[in-house]
Amino acid sequence: MARSSDPHDLFASAQNGDRGAIARLLSFIERGGEPGRLVGRLAYPLSGEGYTVGLTGAPGAGKSSLTSALIGHLRSLELEVAVLAIDPSSPFTGGAILGDRVRMQDHATDPGVFIRSMATRGHLGGLALATPEAVRLLDAIGRRWILVETVGVGQVEVEVAGKADTTVVVVNPGWGDSVQANKAGLMEIADVFVINKADRNGVDETRRDLEQMLELSDLPSDAWRPPIVPTVATDGTGASDLWEAVGAHREHAERSGQLAKRRSFRSSEELREIVANRLRERARDICTGDRWDALSAAVADHSTDPWTAADDMLAGVDA
Repeated sequence: MARSSDPHDLFASAQNGDRGAIARLLSFIERGGEPGRLVGRLAYPLSGEGYTVGLTGAPGAGKSSLTSALIGHLRSLELEVAVLAIDPSSPFTGGAILGDRVRMQDHATDPGVFIRSMATRGHLGGLALATPEAVRLLDAIGRRWILVETVGVGQVEVEVAGKADTTVVVVNPGWGDSVQANKAGLMEIADVFVINKADRNGVDETRRDLEQMLELSDLPSDAWRPPIVPTVATDGTGASDLWEAVGAHREHAERSGQLAKRRSFRSSEELREIVANRLRERARDICTGDRWDALSAAVADHSTDPWTAADDMLAGVDA
């Protein structure tokens, strides 16, 4: 029998653990449009209990291996986990789905683990909107620990990872010019630093570099100071220490009220982005037809300026 394509039916199945239904709902979210919005409406009232950990860092830092090691540690604690591997660079192929699943293949068939690669896939708001919607869906169906791994350190990746409850920045020994990290915005979003591949030379120098950068950031005395955790993800070394650091950050964020403030700010920013995208959709609808063509021609032949033409186009349009 063919699987239903109705989001209500799929959502009910997903709540009962149907992995195929979860995958289809995530596809709706990735594509956006009314089906994706409906999934968001179904998930939102049931979300809010999950905790999101973002992992970011330069390509080749070993984020996927580290994510795999964290999955193993969480499963040893009998915790269920979901993973979103974010790849904005491959909207047609679906991102790094094969690479991620090869690295995490030990967990792919574990019913307590759900792994999904995400790319923009035409969503008008891009990953900045699709990712929190996907996180809420996984939260709503009972996944209380959600890992969000980003492929690189571009603006999109840093933005997505920085929206997590705890953000882990992964570097390697001899990671290079620390100024580049500041440019990428990594220092601003890091709650925990990981020096992965710590079996290589240069760990002490990298730690000193990070500590110096933290000193220069002039953190308030009561602020959270990101710990620096060495790991060797390929054999799991340091995974438990990393998870302890994540737990310590969560405890501090909850006790200080920072977690509530961070989530409130994220909600406001997401709402602002949704409104902006809806207005862009509406603008595309408005900017068609004979009147649009006439005003465009008037601007092109310099008989009017673009601002006056825009005012004329918007005259009478309900805000």
